[in-house]
Amino acid sequence: MASSMAAACTAAKASLSPAQSTNQRTPAQGRLLFPGAAPSSRSLRLRPAGRRSPATRSLPRAAKAVVAALADPLKVMISGAPASGKGTQCELIKAKFGLVHISAGDLLRAEIAAGSENGKQAKEFMEKGQLVPDEIVVNMVKERLLQPDAQENGWLLDGYPRSYSQAMALETLAIRPDICILLDVPDELLVERVVGRRLDPVTGKIYHLKYSPPENEEIASRLTQRFDDTEEKVKLRLETYYQNIESLLSTYEDVLVKVKGDATVEDVFSKIDELLSSSLDKKTEIVANA
Repeated sequence: MASSMAAACTAAKASLSPAQSTNQRTPAQGRLLFPGAAPSSRSLRLRPAGRRSPATRSLPRAAKAVVAALADPLKVMISGAPASGKGTQCELIKAKFGLVHISAGDLLRAEIAAGSENGKQAKEFMEKGQLVPDEIVVNMVKERLLQPDAQENGWLLDGYPRSYSQAMALETLAIRPDICILLDVPDELLVERVVGRRLDPVTGKIYHLKYSPPENEEIASRLTQRFDDTEEKVKLRLETYYQNIESLLSTYEDVLVKVKGDATVEDVFSKIDELLSSSLDKKTEIVANA
């Protein structure tokens, strides 16, 4: 097995041409790009990110993906308070690393829109700013993670787990990330981002009344606001978030890294890119040395 994996590594490295360099960032479609803000008053003690290995730094990204996939696809969790920028960064991560983006929030909102029994129950909790019970969410997330595309390409789990019990449910199912990224943003900026957020139901594009206003009055007249994007509800969501986030740190302490989320989108992604590339390098080394 080891010899066949090593041979595959050699073939991948030889046959795949290096990726073309570019100075352009892939745009995050349907997401808001917010300016930076003052440093957060909240601080979580997390270990620093590891450095990329010299042994695999020069290997083309496409070759790394092939080689790493022989061992195990990249598995990433990204966490943060509401409006911390998870969605924007997920679009950039998905575009660059080819991971399957799985958002528990999107799964829940799809159930609510469909009017399913799970959706009706979930909406009651969400309107109160409370976490949706684990039994409703865990099965939806598990089923999505086990689908072939996520198993073959790797996954990017967005905003989940949100509590210790949810994390333990995933641990029981042997679902664990290679790296967990925590975006840290000041509360006052989070509230401002949420309250000004609007959705165009026709195009699906997300606007912000201050940072990314609609192009004309016609679009402005049809914008809608999510039922939980009010100041009252976001403060409840933040309170719930902080009640649960500390308990998650012990579960993922060995793979958890904090990233300042109040910098520019480009700077935040640059740090995340460095972290994920380092994880990919480690997977490549494991297989290449097998």
